[in-house]
Amino acid sequence: MSVVYRIALVLVIIGAINWGLIGFFRFDLVAYLFGGQTAVLSRWIYALVGLAGLISLPILVMRFDEDEEFDPLTRIDRNPSYGMEVGDEADFTALKTTNVLKEEKKDSQSKNKNKNKNKK
Repeated sequence: MSVVYRIALVLVIIGAINWGLIGFFRFDLVAYLFGGQTAVLSRWIYALVGLAGLISLPILVMRFDEDEEFDPLTRIDRNPSYGMEVGDEADFTALKTTNVLKEEKKDSQSKNKNKNKNKK
């Protein structure tokens, strides 16, 4: 987030706090500190807070990970990976079933027996 957006965000927060004070307690902090609502300095503060609100509008649609490097190991990202935490999910379709393994073992044992018989 750039410096302009950070300053705008601080001014928007100040404005929100001031509006909260007005709404809950009927107390205008900016007017109290700077000489009333019609004072020039108070009007400048109100104008700056209003401009900060307009500047802050793009923050609503801004991606927050633009300034940061993409780390594929983070759990929070725009395109989540549903793989295992230690790496990609294993592909078990290439594994042989237990029955196939047993038959291959029998075949290899019978071939070994045949070879041993032929050697004798």
